[in-house]
Amino acid sequence: MMAVPRCFIALLFAFVLFSTEVKALSSNYYDQTCPNVEATITKIVKEAMLNDKTVPAALLRMHFHDCFVRGCDGSVLLNSTRNNKAEKDGPPNISLHAFYVIDVVKKQIEDLCPGVVSCADIVALAARDAVALSGGPTWEVPKGRKDGRISKATETRQLPSPTFNMSQLQQNFAQKGLSLDDLVALSGGHTLGFSHCSSFQNRIHKFDNSHNVDPTLQASFAASLQNVCPTHNKVRNAGATMDSTTTLFDNAYYKLLLNGKSLFSSDEALLTNSRTKRLVSKYATSQDEFFKAFANSMIKMSSISGNGQEVRLDCRFVR
Repeated sequence: MMAVPRCFIALLFAFVLFSTEVKALSSNYYDQTCPNVEATITKIVKEAMLNDKTVPAALLRMHFHDCFVRGCDGSVLLNSTRNNKAEKDGPPNISLHAFYVIDVVKKQIEDLCPGVVSCADIVALAARDAVALSGGPTWEVPKGRKDGRISKATETRQLPSPTFNMSQLQQNFAQKGLSLDDLVALSGGHTLGFSHCSSFQNRIHKFDNSHNVDPTLQASFAASLQNVCPTHNKVRNAGATMDSTTTLFDNAYYKLLLNGKSLFSSDEALLTNSRTKRLVSKYATSQDEFFKAFANSMIKMSSISGNGQEVRLDCRFVR
C-alpha cells in the first residue's frame, strides 16, 4: 500500500476543519433571535465613519488580525490582565484601533438581544460594513461564531509580516486554509488605510548590499517615502497612505503596485509569482472582478475555525 505524505494528511485535516466550520455558520443565524443585529451594526459603523475617516481601515484590519490568530473568535478584542499580555498588545497589533466602535455596537445589541450575539460576529459584520460603506462590495456574512477565552500577545507572530516574500506568504495563508488567489484578493484590502514607516523602512534604507533602496520601487515614489521616513525618524506617527484613494475602497492598490508604488515587500512579492502577478493585472484592469474575488475570499477568511466557547457580555473580558 502506498504511503500518504504527511503534508497531504495535514492539508486534508485543515480542509476538514475548515469545511466543518463553514457548515456550522449560517447567514440567517440571528433571524429569529436578534433580527435587527445587522441594521444596528451598519448604523453605528456609519456614524463612526462620519466622525473618523480611519475607522473603515481599522475595522477591516481588526477582523483580519482576529482571524489569523486562533481563528475568528474575537480574541483580538480581549484586554491584557496582570497575568497575561493579550493579542491587542502584541507588536503587530499595537496600531490597531477603533475598538470603541465594537464596544458601542455590543452595548446596543445587548440592550436589544441580551447574551445572543458574539463579539466575533460583530467584528465580522463591522468589517463587511466598513468595506461596503467605503464604496466596496458587500456580501452575506456567515454567522454563529463563538467568542474565545484565550488571547496571547506571543501568538501574533502568526500574522503575515509586511516584509514576507512569496514563499512565506504562501505558507502563512495555506496554514489558514487560504489559497494564492485569496492572498491576492485579500491584499487588496490595502486600498484602505495608512502605514507607519516601520512597516516599509526595509525598502527605502539599506535594502541590500548593492542597493540602498529596493530597485523595484519607482524612483520618485521611493524619494517621497524617504522624505517622510528618514533613516533616524523621530516622528512617532510618520508614514504613508496605502494608496492614493485611502478612504475609498477601489482597485487603485493594484494599479499602483504595477507601477512600482506599493509600500510593503509583501505587496511587491505578488509580482514575483506568475499566477499572482496575473491576478494583480486582472484586478488592476477590472474593479468588478476584484470586488467579486474580495467578497468571496472574505467569506472564506471569516470562516476560519476558532475555538470559541461563549458569547461575551463585554467584548474586552471573558465571562
